[in-house]
Amino acid sequence: MALSGYLLKWVALATPLGIIVGSACALFLASLDLATAWRVDHPWLLWLLPFAGLLIGWCYSSWGASVDSGHSLIFEEINEPNRNGGVPLRMAPMILVGTVVTHLFGGSAGREGTAVQMGGSLASGMARYIPGVDRSDVQTLLMAGIAAGFGGVFGTPVAGMIFSLEVLVVGRLNYAAILPCLIASAVSDGACAAWGVHHTHYHVASLIPADSPSHLAPFNFRLLMCVVLSGIVFGLVSRLFAELMHHAHWRMHRVIPSATLRPMVGGVLVVILVVLLGTRDYLGLGVASADPNAVTIVSSFREGGVHAWSWWWKLVFTVVTLASGFKGGEVTPLFFIGASLGNVLAGLTGAPVDVLAALGFLSVFAGATNTPIACTVMGVELFGGEFVLYYAVSCLLAYLFSGHSGIYLSQRIGTPKLSDSRLEPDMSLGEVRAAKRHVRR
Repeated sequence: MALSGYLLKWVALATPLGIIVGSACALFLASLDLATAWRVDHPWLLWLLPFAGLLIGWCYSSWGASVDSGHSLIFEEINEPNRNGGVPLRMAPMILVGTVVTHLFGGSAGREGTAVQMGGSLASGMARYIPGVDRSDVQTLLMAGIAAGFGGVFGTPVAGMIFSLEVLVVGRLNYAAILPCLIASAVSDGACAAWGVHHTHYHVASLIPADSPSHLAPFNFRLLMCVVLSGIVFGLVSRLFAELMHHAHWRMHRVIPSATLRPMVGGVLVVILVVLLGTRDYLGLGVASADPNAVTIVSSFREGGVHAWSWWWKLVFTVVTLASGFKGGEVTPLFFIGASLGNVLAGLTGAPVDVLAALGFLSVFAGATNTPIACTVMGVELFGGEFVLYYAVSCLLAYLFSGHSGIYLSQRIGTPKLSDSRLEPDMSLGEVRAAKRHVRR
């Protein structure tokens, strides 16, 4: 009876949450498509990016100070419910509008952060109106909101479930919310699709011979060595991204105390970068483009589809955009950085371009978020399961070589990647970073 009650309870709670978050994701993705199309059709919008930054900074300074910490606020509420009085419902509309404005005028940002924040905010708002919800239920609903946001925005329901369980504590999975997270993520994905929103398809050519008795790509030692070396590089680049992001954020706050002016200065810097490089390939999401010569995530899967330093310039554009206060996620830019870097490494190692692009897509994300299992499963959902062994190897190595760093400073360390006497139990990545900075001084 207890199990039946548990199942009925979470089907009743997670299903409407998935529908609400999936519908919000559909609205968000449709808005992003419109904003991107407008920016492409009206190139002059880029020159207004500094003023868009000023508007975003003013809005958050005026009404969004309590939600500006984004992921950190949601993670803290899951780890210690009601520590901050819950996640305000206004986080959802503010992050949605802020991200769309960022993309409309040319900022380099992603969408995962927005979807996850919308999911957490909507889940917290839902919890306030449900009688009999205790602290444990609030934690579970917030995790289910994260899963719904991730699964809906990327069309990867199983990876969304695992991401929500894996992302809170490095090296430790929280299975307490596994069923609600799966329900919310799957329903969110279905709701998003029901609104007619579709996701980008990526093609990885299979190396399986037509008469092969196996459903997996044949084991290839040379390819495995290429994957090992590439996985290490992906991990180091994910660490570079996270450290540059945090350092730039700290430097911006120190040099420009005004939260209203920081995004304006960031917008000016992005415009200067575009003028200096003479290309707009690194603006916005960078998933695809009508221009066949543009560098995008999709172009990274074909030979000659990127330039040698495309990954670096996307990294720089994204760091400047987000560290200065524009809104959006880091994950889609991480996909771009990883896929374009994988393309370059394929040229150096002789490995298949599409395979290494897919591995970079997954592994830089895995290293930056410390979620190797979710990223391995995401590879199966996005690219097919033939190369799952190589996905796992690359994501695991990226996770290890990214060290105790990551884009989410509120992540706690459950199981250290390597034994380190300086790490205290449940220390956050932010505390680890602060301790290292203190030692260097």
